[in-house]
Amino acid sequence: MSGGAFDYNQSRIQYIIEGIEEEIEKNGKKIDYEPGYKRYEWESEYHYEYPPDIIEEFKNGIRILKQAYVYAQRIDWLLSGDDREDSFRKRLKEDLAQLNPPTFWGEESGY
Repeated sequence: MSGGAFDYNQSRIQYIIEGIEEEIEKNGKKIDYEPGYKRYEWESEYHYEYPPDIIEEFKNGIRILKQAYVYAQRIDWLLSGDDREDSFRKRLKEDLAQLNPPTFWGEESGY
């Protein structure tokens, strides 16, 4: 395993991204309770439903966090001696390009 200058804490950014993606996925959907679970009357049958503008901000947050992860990872490898300055620049550019692929008119870019 390479890196380590940041004690691999950049992986925490990935956990945050996954948590936000999970919230987007379950937004307003019916809760899948375990078989045999007795739901209390005050418990909802559905996950909280965030309005569309909030979901869009979640997606913006994911985009920014993914960029933050790339920067943290690439800088970690540079500081740890796994990359030199030239490979840092090249890999940073490549990794960021993978996050933001070119889109065509009317095509969704995702988040």
